[in-house]
Amino acid sequence: MSNLKEILENKKICKSVWFMRQAGRYLPEFRKIRSKNQNFINLCLDSELSSEITLQPIKRYNLDSAIIFSDILMVPYGLNQGVEFIKDRGPVLEEFNLRKFLNNDKISFTQKLNPVYRAIQKTREKLDKKKSLIGFIGAPWTLLIYMLGAKESKQDINYEKIKANESEVNIILDKLHEYLCSHIENQVSAGADVIQIFDSWAGLIPQNDLPNYCYIPNLKIVNFCKGKKIPVICFPKGINKNFKEFNNVVNPDGINLDYDVDPNWAKQNLSNVVLQGGLDPKILLSNSQDFLSAAKKYLDIFKGLPYIFNLGHGLLPGTDPDKVKELVKFYREF
Repeated sequence: MSNLKEILENKKICKSVWFMRQAGRYLPEFRKIRSKNQNFINLCLDSELSSEITLQPIKRYNLDSAIIFSDILMVPYGLNQGVEFIKDRGPVLEEFNLRKFLNNDKISFTQKLNPVYRAIQKTREKLDKKKSLIGFIGAPWTLLIYMLGAKESKQDINYEKIKANESEVNIILDKLHEYLCSHIENQVSAGADVIQIFDSWAGLIPQNDLPNYCYIPNLKIVNFCKGKKIPVICFPKGINKNFKEFNNVVNPDGINLDYDVDPNWAKQNLSNVVLQGGLDPKILLSNSQDFLSAAKKYLDIFKGLPYIFNLGHGLLPGTDPDKVKELVKFYREF
């Protein structure tokens, strides 16, 4: 069995492989398109090109699942907050305005993101029916950090800014939940059959606030997905041994491990869930012996468990596509 949807629903031992950020920056065929399309948001809104990019790694590696080429920050964009991707700096969002944010409605939100849904529809039409098509969202907390401009570095946020405006933050999180559920439903209606929730900055939440800002917001979205019978994978990056409590509270169908989680610890502590990923993407920048040995470690540890082969974060821009091919071949033959 390799269909991701069936694996997540039935929690069966299987063979399945896909990679986070498999469609994009490390592939020469993507870079060719990107060189002609400098505005990243506009590229995500080009349904034809977005679909083509989504299918590039499927054509190259015959992976078991495609993940739509888009971005978690398409949601703030759909909510009329300016988003710009600046080279060597990353995303920059215009100053948050609560009144403007609350003045949105789901009809205009859907219309603004309709090109994303058309891209999913076009991809589903071209994709082998046996392969899953993954849609995704950013978790409320992670989007909040970007929207409020609270991120100061890869390791730090202005947490005082969050706590000083706690009542406003709670309003934003509740409203974000509504739009994220709409975005999920629209993606599934267009042809996605699995959703992954990226909580990229969960690891920046102090221990005492994990329930309010990580567990509960993810739980509400997972419960929404379960109510709609949509298989869902959570990725609360950076929370280390709190993965156990997250899994117990949120109870997703699948949970993606980051590369800081000891796979032996995960095997012993994370139950009744399909495990995914864990392999450090930086290992693919090393020699074949090193990255194949690292991959074997994960496959040996999770042998006999429902496990989807993936990474502990997205493929890095400097990754050699031939090494990805070698890794996929190794996995298929394991």
